[in-house]
Amino acid sequence: MAGNRTRSQTKKVAQPGLAKHDSSVLDLAFAMDCTGSMSSYIKIAQDNIRNIVEQLVASEKSDIQLALVEYRDHPPQDTTFVTRTHDFTPSVSKMKEWLNNSSAQGGGDMPEAVADALHDVYKLSWRENSTKICVLISDAPPHGLMQSGDGFPDGSPSGVDPMVVVRQMAEKGITLYSVGCEPSIIPYKEFFSAIAYLTGGQYVPLTAAKLLTQVIIGGAQEEMSLEKFMAEVDEEVQKEMAAGREINEEEMSRRIHSIFKSKGIVTKQLQRNAAELDEASATSQIYSAQANMAELKSKFTPMASPHMASLSMAPGFGGGAMRRSRGAPMYPPMASPHMASLSMAPGFGGGAMRRSRGAPMYPPMASPHMASLSMAPGFGGGAMRRSRGAPMYPTPLGMGEYVEAMDTGDRYETVETAATEQQVKRMVQKSKMRNVKKF
Repeated sequence: MAGNRTRSQTKKVAQPGLAKHDSSVLDLAFAMDCTGSMSSYIKIAQDNIRNIVEQLVASEKSDIQLALVEYRDHPPQDTTFVTRTHDFTPSVSKMKEWLNNSSAQGGGDMPEAVADALHDVYKLSWRENSTKICVLISDAPPHGLMQSGDGFPDGSPSGVDPMVVVRQMAEKGITLYSVGCEPSIIPYKEFFSAIAYLTGGQYVPLTAAKLLTQVIIGGAQEEMSLEKFMAEVDEEVQKEMAAGREINEEEMSRRIHSIFKSKGIVTKQLQRNAAELDEASATSQIYSAQANMAELKSKFTPMASPHMASLSMAPGFGGGAMRRSRGAPMYPPMASPHMASLSMAPGFGGGAMRRSRGAPMYPPMASPHMASLSMAPGFGGGAMRRSRGAPMYPTPLGMGEYVEAMDTGDRYETVETAATEQQVKRMVQKSKMRNVKKF
């Protein structure tokens, strides 16, 4: 693992107080999957990092530092690097240089070194009084979560447990935004939602790379606006903890929200399609309560995906061949030396995609579903692309270029609105975790 990683000093604060966070001082860290399927997201980050910082400085009058943790996987799944860590810098040019040196390649099996990336994020030199945000951009689960198809089924070979690390992040006051690159992340969405919830952050579904910039800006703006009012939430949480009472999050959130409403408190909010982001599900909240990955794995059930509901991965195709359960729709796979012939489910292409052993792969005949798909040169090591205006279909992981799901028309924007009960609930969760070792 490369990079200059300095553990920040932990200052002991007398009870019941906490080190005060300054909403205008922002430490923004990116943890980015840099395996083969992530090239479009890396490109967006490369192109827009200056715009992101300039917008945040203009809107929030912020003192901003940036950090980057790139991650891939452990050998033998990937032999390039596990993580590459670049500690905080105030220089936008330096951050851009790090991103420009990033590339998407490799990956091996489906899970990646998510745990190790989060551990490196935790060890960054976070400023004590800063608003601390980590944006995790991923399209694959950590090791130790899947029941099969995991080269390290017992978790990261380094021994890092993501549930333990995320708790440490939350205690330090780091808010996690899990940006899930859909549809491939959907089966593991509840895990990523759970770790975000644990820190008082949010899961953000991302269906197109072009949306990444607004998600990062909007998420940072929302968290900085909430930080302005955290002292009031801390006061209520600390009273309960000092009295030795267990915190009833629902009751406390309603009570504090009522106070905020009476004061007319307005916050910024990241919205998806003109609505507040979904609250963490009951399942995600149950997952978040598990002490470690072994406990979580025993309870974990992958979510069904509307795009890839019953596709599964088998060894040999981008880390595995893509298969389907009986009756499930089939999406266009990429060529693989392990697949002598492929066939498409009824209704997709109106026919079959086949090849003889060793022959090149060609698209099926024109159809309403695949009217304008074309194959990039070297299909099988390259990408499936589409003509302007045609629908886009998902492809398996492990390729040189990520191909997005069908355009959902998603839009993200940041609005000013009265503080919502959901926001207050996340603030209560943040305060609980920040105070957990103080009482």
